[in-house]
Amino acid sequence: MNTYEYWLTFDEETKNELEAITDKAEIEDRFYKELEFGTGGLRGIMGAGPNRMNKYTVSKATKGLADYLIANFEGDKSVAIAYDSRNNSQAFAQFAAGVLCKAGIKVYLFKSLMPTPVLSFAVRYHGCTAGIVITASHNPKEYNGYKVYDNKGCQLVPEFADKVIECVNAVTDIKNISSMTLNEAEREGRLVYIGNETLDAFIAEVKKQSIYNEPSELKIVYTPLHGTGNIPVRKILEGKKVSIVASQELPDGNFSTVRSPNPEEKDALNLALEQAKAEGADIVIGTDPDCDRVGVGVLHNGAYTLLTGNQTGALLVDFILKFKKDSLPANAAVVKTIVTSGIGAAIAEKHGAKTVQTLTGFKYIGEKICKWEENGENTFLFGYEESYGYLAGTHARDKDAVSASMLIAEMASYYKNKGKTLVDALDEIYSEYGYYFDCLETFVLKGKEGAEKIQAAMAAMRECGETLFDDLEALLDYSKGIDGLPKENVLRFDFKDGSWAAARPSGTEPKLKLYFSVKGENAEKAQLRQKAVRDVLAQKVLG
Repeated sequence: MNTYEYWLTFDEETKNELEAITDKAEIEDRFYKELEFGTGGLRGIMGAGPNRMNKYTVSKATKGLADYLIANFEGDKSVAIAYDSRNNSQAFAQFAAGVLCKAGIKVYLFKSLMPTPVLSFAVRYHGCTAGIVITASHNPKEYNGYKVYDNKGCQLVPEFADKVIECVNAVTDIKNISSMTLNEAEREGRLVYIGNETLDAFIAEVKKQSIYNEPSELKIVYTPLHGTGNIPVRKILEGKKVSIVASQELPDGNFSTVRSPNPEEKDALNLALEQAKAEGADIVIGTDPDCDRVGVGVLHNGAYTLLTGNQTGALLVDFILKFKKDSLPANAAVVKTIVTSGIGAAIAEKHGAKTVQTLTGFKYIGEKICKWEENGENTFLFGYEESYGYLAGTHARDKDAVSASMLIAEMASYYKNKGKTLVDALDEIYSEYGYYFDCLETFVLKGKEGAEKIQAAMAAMRECGETLFDDLEALLDYSKGIDGLPKENVLRFDFKDGSWAAARPSGTEPKLKLYFSVKGENAEKAQLRQKAVRDVLAQKVLG
């Protein structure tokens, strides 16, 4: 019996879904491989088959996690579980809870949808051995995912993820994984539902990161993009003039008002910008479905400007360091990823803080927090990445759009009271530190053929790397393991003038990403330079 025929025996719903598919390419995509449990857990399109997110692949991942915890931790073990507003998120969370409880592991399950950073906080708050959040973050509606956290609320880094992956891969009979009903688990004390108390404790910790609370006439339009941010972000912005986008306020797994619920995408904030224009709001804040990323729009000279993740990050670094300059510890550190603009590092250096770089993925920033708490090497001040993720404070070990929304609102209030906008503040930064043009280009390459194209493009860039540009300072191939970082499939081209470009396959989507950070005298010259570099690299991608 082949894998397809085996899946037809699972249950009637699965059988009917698979037999209704007439497209051979669709069947191939569902069955040509198993959905991989990588360093970030699972993420994929929902549906029947081994290369999809469904109750069987979720149960397999959970059984592997349970086996890992039982083998590596003594005494009582517990796992906190949260989920976002996506279709099937609650069901997947409940499947995971049932498998863990059957394995003798206590579960703290949120009663309702909850942001990813709250799950990160909840792991330590409840003294859990691990955490799970069911989310595909900012991905389109067809996707869902499964992220695992360690006992410090940090996403698993390769050292531990590899061990969990080994246990997950050892689970072969995914049709018959043992589970128990949640009612039975609750009766036996293996399942505890959590909710408002945990969220309130999280909010209290976030408020400790507050910097500026002077009265302000700042007007804010906020949209949770049908996700988990609605209640937490509104709580943290209480007392400010906030207007909510009503059509995007409530959970909706189909994200019916947007093409994609990703604040990185310009059109995701269209409705919020329209409302802001009608109301004369100063800024727009939008958070993604699991509320770990945040996008910002700013009213400037009569029109709204959308800030990039790099720009918001630079503004926050500058704002935080300005207000903490008199209390800054000698070993204060800002953490950013290798594909995040260098302007934040220049700001940090000017204010007397060091900048530490990590690989892409907030788990590596969380890892720095945990290690520094143990060895005292540095004091974590702020962490961020170009993909709209920020964290101030150590209440969470993952990016946190709740605390970021608070600080963005405070920062905008501070500048409004000075008669300035965030765009004015950014222009002042460019005037002091030089102009940086940072952008990202994404190539979507789906399915088996797409995966092969991505591999071929990376191979072509490696082969020609040092000959592609005349002014190359260094070619950094992170797949070899450099700068003390784990090996990762990233190439970075560093130029003599301080500009750089990088290429990496997405770890969660069928995409190849090209990153650019170009220094120039002004925007026009920097953009021309970026285009020239982009055309050389894109030729290797597109053939």
